[in-house]
Amino acid sequence: MSERPHALFVAQDGLFSSRRIHLVHLATRYAIPAAYGSRDFAEAGGLMSYGANIVEAYRQVGVYTGRILKGAKAADLPVVQSSKLELVINAETARTLGLDVPPTLLARADEVIE
Repeated sequence: MSERPHALFVAQDGLFSSRRIHLVHLATRYAIPAAYGSRDFAEAGGLMSYGANIVEAYRQVGVYTGRILKGAKAADLPVVQSSKLELVINAETARTLGLDVPPTLLARADEVIE
């Protein structure tokens, strides 16, 4: 099998996060456009990320903690899914990979890393 992948998606996972520098380096080295589930990857040089805003997730943890400290039972609290997702595009990596990111996508991004 000599076919190369056309693209890569790396989900948000503790193992992948702990190896993010290595994963980003490999994707760039082999010129594979990669999207990630956490902004840390785009900040480390990955092409783009789309996932939950970690600051918002920590805020929600604080809200839950406050409710429990005020007497609420953890089992009675609803499960809340992140409602704020963010798209981060690393324009420098896109140029390195020879990709033209459409201006409409850049406009929709929450952050563009130059």
